[in-house]
Amino acid sequence: QVQLVESGGGLVQSGGSLRLSCAASGETLDYYAIGWFRQAPGKEREFVAAISWSGSSTYYTDSVKGRFTISRDNAKNTVYLQMNSLKPEETAVYICAAAGGWTTNPRNYNYWGQGTQVTVSS
Repeated sequence: QVQLVESGGGLVQSGGSLRLSCAASGETLDYYAIGWFRQAPGKEREFVAAISWSGSSTYYTDSVKGRFTISRDNAKNTVYLQMNSLKPEETAVYICAAAGGWTTNPRNYNYWGQGTQVTVSS
């Protein structure tokens, strides 16, 4: 069983930065990618970024390119999301998830963390 635990959320002013962590434990060998998603009240869950465990591949949604960086530390089974120049409209619960393939579709992610709240004030 795969377990995912997020941390690093909080309150930040517009233009500020946060670094989120996603720590994975359990049986992780079957999972190809870790993705970050966000969900604001009244909106659908949105893909943000993904990284592969073994292929050194990354992918970002257009709105965060140049500001967010996803990275990994395989020795610690941890994925990070560095978020810079945050905007108020990016206030959401940020959730990490594990998928068995290279995908941006949340329906293809099999394990989900509980999420961490990110609030960006203006």
